[in-house]
Amino acid sequence: MRMPLAMLSEKEEATVVEVKGGKGLVRRLSELGLTPGAKVKILFSNSPGPAVIDVRGSKIALGRGLLMKIFVKLEAETH
Repeated sequence: MRMPLAMLSEKEEATVVEVKGGKGLVRRLSELGLTPGAKVKILFSNSPGPAVIDVRGSKIALGRGLLMKIFVKLEAETH
């Protein structure tokens, strides 16, 4: 099932399937490694505040608004 990255709990892993937003936002998130097929893991989540994620070996802090624009599929569902 496809869902926004913001809906994942701490320690959950997923695969990016789509990034929604304007050209600039999609490009910037792509530069950070958030592209379709990338594996992501929620390291710290302080709902409703920002979350720290691990993507391609880098730790990145993103706000909830951005996390709602990154759509993922849970790891258990990709196999």
